[in-house]
Amino acid sequence: MDLLLRLLPVIIFFAFLIILGFYIQNHSSDSRAENYSKDYFIGGRSLGGFVLAMTLVATYSSVSSFLSGPGVAWKRGFGWVYLASIQIVAAFLILGILGKKMAVVGRKTDSVTVIDIIRQRYQSNSMAVFSAVVIIVFFTTQMVGQFIGGAQIFSAAIGINYKIGLLLFAVVVIFYTTIGGFKAVAITDTACAIAMIFGMISLAVAIILKGGGIQNVMATLTTVAADNTASGAGPDLMNPTASGLISVPALISYWLLVGVCTIGLPQSSVRCLSYKDSKSVHLAMIIGTVVVGAMMIGMHLLGVLSRAILPSVTGSTDTVIPTLIAHYMNPVISGITIAGPLAATMSTISSLLISGSSAIVKDLYIYSKQSKKEEVIQKKVGRISLVVTAVMGILAVLIAIRPPAIIFFINMFAFGGLEVVFFWPFVLGFFWKKANETGALLGSVGGLAVYCILTKLGVQIFGLSSIVPGIVCSLLLFIIGSLWGKPNDYKVMQVFFPERAVKDM
Repeated sequence: MDLLLRLLPVIIFFAFLIILGFYIQNHSSDSRAENYSKDYFIGGRSLGGFVLAMTLVATYSSVSSFLSGPGVAWKRGFGWVYLASIQIVAAFLILGILGKKMAVVGRKTDSVTVIDIIRQRYQSNSMAVFSAVVIIVFFTTQMVGQFIGGAQIFSAAIGINYKIGLLLFAVVVIFYTTIGGFKAVAITDTACAIAMIFGMISLAVAIILKGGGIQNVMATLTTVAADNTASGAGPDLMNPTASGLISVPALISYWLLVGVCTIGLPQSSVRCLSYKDSKSVHLAMIIGTVVVGAMMIGMHLLGVLSRAILPSVTGSTDTVIPTLIAHYMNPVISGITIAGPLAATMSTISSLLISGSSAIVKDLYIYSKQSKKEEVIQKKVGRISLVVTAVMGILAVLIAIRPPAIIFFINMFAFGGLEVVFFWPFVLGFFWKKANETGALLGSVGGLAVYCILTKLGVQIFGLSSIVPGIVCSLLLFIIGSLWGKPNDYKVMQVFFPERAVKDM
């Protein structure tokens, strides 16, 4: 009976997402007949501020935001909450730095994807193809990790078989993403973000009630921290550095990985092409920053507070949140709460799916047809888009059924790998007129090579994560290549730097 009560709210939520996908697909048919790729991949540039903020929040959040992060916070204490607060700046930086510039250029050049922007800026098919391949490879591996995490949530919190849980939520997310496209992803992301917030609040209430009130919870945590310090069994939960476990190099690395360099995540930056006006992006910057801050700090804080009612865990710390939901909450409420981490997983997968599909269909297939002066038939584009999106999702699910151990390793560094490849081409491409094809290719390929080699060898220079030398090497190589390579054409300057282009005449 408890299984049914936990599962019912999730089934209702899934049904709502599917119905929403159908509704959006039916109401987008007219615009798609005219320009399918623009509507399917960026929602016809029609997103308002609230939806833009929510889809960015949902895309940035993932299963690790509800499992891994809070689990580590349970173990290391309030220092990990402090570390997680770095993520507050993500939405503000992405929309504040890239938002207007990318939107203006996107409209001037009729760009639909971030690869379109890169191709226009650097006039380089080689850079565009390399970027598309990086997106396809890293997005697929990230989706596998998300599918695995979502299935593990089902298995631990609801009590159903891993494979059944995997297939159930995989069918839902692949289905509504495939039929609805970007607009369905954006609107269902909004629903998912709301579900995340509600799940976090429900979990907070349960922890405080089970702990006998916030004062008792804090008193218990203080005792645990003192015992850890006296016995050496663990870090001081009240110490901002987690008794030295959170070092300065770790802070620097984390600031880059989940803070500043999130500007280079293509699944997030593509949102800059999808909003309808300046008012929308200004509103999204405020809402997105507040919601990301509340969720990232909130979930990690709950991980620490849960130590008061869950003194030990079996296996990985990833089981902390599922254990709380399964054993410390009313079955119906736990079913509603579990929709939060599932929503985080599904929203990330849907964003990766639609962006990965666009890299294949728009950036490779359609560009190839156009370069050969062949007609692009929108109905055929529509069929190919549906098939590619579905196939990418199914492939990720098949790998997730029996995941090889290396998938977890790849999923961890895929986030940083995307940043190393795209951060400087975006930032320098929009704000440095000398950035060119040679610099972009040399910086992206060289930076990624350094990042992957150091990660594989486990080498940490001065205790820094491999994201730091990767980003630094990418910058140096980008500058060298740009100064050495051929200057940009005047037509590129007119589009990306119109005022400077006039002065240089």
